[in-house]
Amino acid sequence: MMLLCAAAGAMAQSNRTRVKLLMPLVFDKQKVVNDTLKSPSIHPEKKSTPDLDYDRFWLDDVLSDRERVDHERYRTILKSPEVVPYNSQNMREAPKEYVVKANPSKNYLEIETPKVEEETMEMPTFIDRRPEKRHNWLHTFGISTHFTQAFISDNWYQGGENNVNVLGDFQWNFNLNQKLHPKYLFDNTLRYKVGVMSSQSDTLRKYAINEDILQFNSMFGYKAIKNWYYSTSLQFKTQMFNTYKANTNTMKASLLSPAELNIGVGMTYNYKDQEGIKTFSLSLAPLSYNMKYCRDIDNLDPVSFGIDAGHHFAHSFGSKMEARLNWSISPNISWSSRFYVYSNYEYVQGDWENTVDFSITRHLSTRIFVHLRYDKSRPYNDTWKYWQLKEILSFGLTYRFSTAN
Repeated sequence: MMLLCAAAGAMAQSNRTRVKLLMPLVFDKQKVVNDTLKSPSIHPEKKSTPDLDYDRFWLDDVLSDRERVDHERYRTILKSPEVVPYNSQNMREAPKEYVVKANPSKNYLEIETPKVEEETMEMPTFIDRRPEKRHNWLHTFGISTHFTQAFISDNWYQGGENNVNVLGDFQWNFNLNQKLHPKYLFDNTLRYKVGVMSSQSDTLRKYAINEDILQFNSMFGYKAIKNWYYSTSLQFKTQMFNTYKANTNTMKASLLSPAELNIGVGMTYNYKDQEGIKTFSLSLAPLSYNMKYCRDIDNLDPVSFGIDAGHHFAHSFGSKMEARLNWSISPNISWSSRFYVYSNYEYVQGDWENTVDFSITRHLSTRIFVHLRYDKSRPYNDTWKYWQLKEILSFGLTYRFSTAN
């Protein structure tokens, strides 16, 4: 039975081949007969896609039929060229197409060739030939006002208490355009955050400041290889207003008390994907200088800021590492993270800041901010030891815009 089926299949295939061979022979190009019998070579080790479990009997049948027809056709053209009546280069053009239209006014039909309408583009009457302006600096501004709920550990280095308050955040980024200057990396950020809350537990003041930080970061680098740059970095931070312990006139911090400056030299890795969804930078500074400053040593204890008693300054040399990640998880959710560690080989100071933004509308958002800090230069706390924690959940308005010059 199987032999009969195979024979029937072979006869059907032979009949299809004969039908195709009954067509007139047309010479189109020179081709060797043996070329028609070659099949593509398959290298299993070079497959880039996984194999699919399917029955390719029909495909093998069609390819075999086509190869057989081509073989017979070109063998006939080579051995008996006199039986080839046509050459593709000498054949006439295809007949033109006509359209029949009725002409009621003359009572007869008109035969016309169809008109092909070519699309024409209107040229502008005025062409601006001024050279395109090159923007060397890219500016990004962000302003937000949020209502917040906060939890602050009792040993937080700037003080504060659990509260509901209003938080203002201003950020200005001005960076060198790397498309015009691919060998250089020059990023600068100026940021100021201030939080004001109603102070119900403080009988001496109607309000209190629980968030006050002015910070400037700058990074300059020259390209070494691929995404690596020889770099130098600078970081300066302080606060603007006075803060006090509740129900007392004991000051906890003030302008330039404390203030901290860090300058480092090393290497920086900078990555940004083509879509701009993820940006990552890693700065390693094996040589780093750190300075702490307390302006008002009469009302403040410099020891609480890691400065010797009776001194305004504290200097140290060590190493630092800073990593930054910005990730647009979705059109409405973004995550930014900063991890910073400095050590002078006697004490360690570290910050890990995480901010998650949930955009409800273009200007309305919810924000979660978590700041974990470790500072061994601060006095020891029985509960938190050298750890400090700040968590802020906020809801409010956000506005961002960009410029270039």
